Amino acid sequence: MTKASDLFVQCLEEEGCEYVFGVPGEENLDMLDSLSRSKKIKLILTRHEQGAGFMAATYGRHTGKVGVCMATLGPGATNFVTAAAYAQLGGMPMLMVTGQKPIKKSKQGRFQILDVVDMMRPITKYTHQLASADNIPSRIREAYRLAEEEKPGATHLEFPEDVADEQTDSRPIPRSLVRRPTADEKAVRAAVKRIEEARSPVLVLGQGANRTMTSRMLLQFIEKTGIPFITTQLGKGVIDETHPLFLGCAALSAGDFVHKAIEAADLIINIGHDVIEKPPFFMKLGGTEVIHISAKTAEVDPVYFPQIEVIGDIANAIWQIKNDIVPSGRWNFDGMLAARKAEVEHTNSLCDDMRFPVFPPCLVKQIRAAMPADGIICLDNGVYKIWFARNYPARQPNTVLLDNALATMGAGLPSAMASAMVYPDRKVMAICGDGGFMMNSQEMETAVRLGLNITVLILNDNSYGMIRWKQANMGFEDWGLTYGNPDFVKYAESYGAKGHRVESAESLPDLLRSCLDTPGVHLIDCPVDYSENDQILNKDLKELSAKVGAPAAAMPAQPQPA
Repeated sequence: MTKASDLFVQCLEEEGCEYVFGVPGEENLDMLDSLSRSKKIKLILTRHEQGAGFMAATYGRHTGKVGVCMATLGPGATNFVTAAAYAQLGGMPMLMVTGQKPIKKSKQGRFQILDVVDMMRPITKYTHQLASADNIPSRIREAYRLAEEEKPGATHLEFPEDVADEQTDSRPIPRSLVRRPTADEKAVRAAVKRIEEARSPVLVLGQGANRTMTSRMLLQFIEKTGIPFITTQLGKGVIDETHPLFLGCAALSAGDFVHKAIEAADLIINIGHDVIEKPPFFMKLGGTEVIHISAKTAEVDPVYFPQIEVIGDIANAIWQIKNDIVPSGRWNFDGMLAARKAEVEHTNSLCDDMRFPVFPPCLVKQIRAAMPADGIICLDNGVYKIWFARNYPARQPNTVLLDNALATMGAGLPSAMASAMVYPDRKVMAICGDGGFMMNSQEMETAVRLGLNITVLILNDNSYGMIRWKQANMGFEDWGLTYGNPDFVKYAESYGAKGHRVESAESLPDLLRSCLDTPGVHLIDCPVDYSENDQILNKDLKELSAKVGAPAAAMPAQPQPA
């Protein structure tokens, strides 16, 4: 016979679990004791359950394996809610384990007791209360299977303390071999025929293309056909964005050069589209046709109803299409490439502006120069995310971690910490606004305690800058969104990290390189000038992109309104 909490840990080991992130409580003490004897799993004690959840989700994003996090009942479980939504919308496999009072004989009334299983139901793929030790192996296997299955997401198990103390003769269930189904041959043929008939096809690479590691097949397809490609924010890095056929990232909803490139297409090949990211185009009856290539069928709505769907493993589908297709001599990409050329010229006109506080386009250029091709930047949520999505060329998959799904603040630092754990030999930088950083800044202590090598860049404007930008765009008075900050250098030092302050734009490159090359946790307080965000992003881009030559397609898809 085996104690239930020991069996639970054995099942996690059987699944290949490396870490359990979390803040244990009274109701987790049996599991904590069992974890202390594990030779395969390391407990990562965090300072807040939300940080643990973000770390577990990011571990899942990088590895494709389930990230596991643990919390107590009640307030510990409710602190997982944002991280659960982050993983669920973002397609990151994660298992949350929460404790609970004894369910068979409790002497504490309703103290701290919430219906956590029901609370988790709308924001997870699977949630279950363990009522018997005998069922632990099958429930863990099911939670892992569903978390990793396309589309990946969050799962949850509630582990009551009396169940954790039970004895059982159950044993772990080995992992099953799973292969994603391949796309139907006739669907592939229909897609090939339509692409060959097009005059100006374009690829749009979304979140699913990044998630399922389709880079190799897509690059071969692009090299064979010469068809240009666009990415969504969550599709960044699927193909090296220094490639001459890269047309840009859809960082804005409309009115950018990339939308002009899409208007020049008469066929959109939408790869790995996920409805949590609004596409950079609206479909309309009689408009540009769309081929949907994904592991999941299209979720049809009034502005997305693809004419051809190729469903199955994305890399395999692209491989089939690549092998069958004959590049057409009538394809013309001049309109798309002209839009990209105009975008590059506009970006180049801004990115050497060395004003201080630092100008966002200059900041992006300096960070790209400092980061190696495999370096990872982890963005929190703020207006700077638009600048990085537009102007930062991602060189490899999952090297630009931004959240265009839940788009939550507070995830930048924990996601950088998990990235540094998964890839200890790569340069990792968290890029946070002052608002987002302060939402989980306590995890600086965790990063120092773990001996991680990360640089935390705080873009300091003493306000919730994204909302101020939207406020200006809507014509409202600038009001209600500014605050004061601590001395971030002293704040970092109080945790045992190294604090730095940017004094001029000219000093930024050397400071970035020094921090990235010096082991330990570094924090850089960087004042940033957002004064031209509204003018550039809301006005200039619309005016300049509108001047790019007329689209080649007769019936363009309609870009989204701002």
